[in-house]
Amino acid sequence: MPASDSLIDHIFKTVRTIAVVGFSNNPSRPSHYVAAYLQQRGYRVVPVNPGLDGQEFLGETVYKDLASIPFPVDMVDIFRNSDAAGPITDEAVAMGAKVVWMQLDVINEEAAARAEAAGLAVVMDRCPKIELGRR
Repeated sequence: MPASDSLIDHIFKTVRTIAVVGFSNNPSRPSHYVAAYLQQRGYRVVPVNPGLDGQEFLGETVYKDLASIPFPVDMVDIFRNSDAAGPITDEAVAMGAKVVWMQLDVINEEAAARAEAAGLAVVMDRCPKIELGRR
């Protein structure tokens, strides 16, 4: 079931820290410019990419995976394909995130069901930059 506008409004009002899984160091890639936009809108963005582990982008340290982040994360924004979204969603549940957000064209119903069963809010096939721009 698609996320309602009221759920998305609630997410934007309550989350503060967003892990961006699949972050790219290339400013022309969506994962980079969406992360930068979220940061400009006042959210703390935590880049996640094993190939960039330990480097710094957007003023934040890049972590190799969600389990390596040493502080709470409210939302996990997934910039990976639909198959990869399953294990990433499971990591988000394990770390205690409140929201799993799967980007445009990222749809994994089974992972969404597991996250919802664990009490997380789920958004699929939408972009937070686009959604914030509508508000």
